[in-house]
Amino acid sequence: MKLFSNTFTTLERGLDYSSLKQKTIADNIANVDIPNYKPKDVSFQKVFQNELNQSFGALRTDPRHFEFQNIESNSAIVTQQNIQYNSNGNGVDVDKQMSDLATNQIYYNALTDRINGKFSTLQTVIRGGK
Repeated sequence: MKLFSNTFTTLERGLDYSSLKQKTIADNIANVDIPNYKPKDVSFQKVFQNELNQSFGALRTDPRHFEFQNIESNSAIVTQQNIQYNSNGNGVDVDKQMSDLATNQIYYNALTDRINGKFSTLQTVIRGGK
């Protein structure tokens, strides 16, 4: 019997995604004045696929079977080409980055609230419902 459900793991992975997205947005904002800098974004689809590959690992029983490759978190970062907002070739739109930052903050806060709720429930159980 498992003591904890997979909820903690799922919430932890959500926090990892949010952290990676936060770092990527911060890099974009920090490089707003760099000529020819192209903004980066985190591909949720690649992060999700990586989690599926890790969750449902495959066992190769024969060397002729296909190998399953794990995607590293850095490969989930996608550079957005063909975008130019400034005359120096820079593609960072500060307003969009700030909007993405606010959206990511709301997502992060929702995850931390959910984790706090789970731990609060565990504390109630440990105290015997008091």
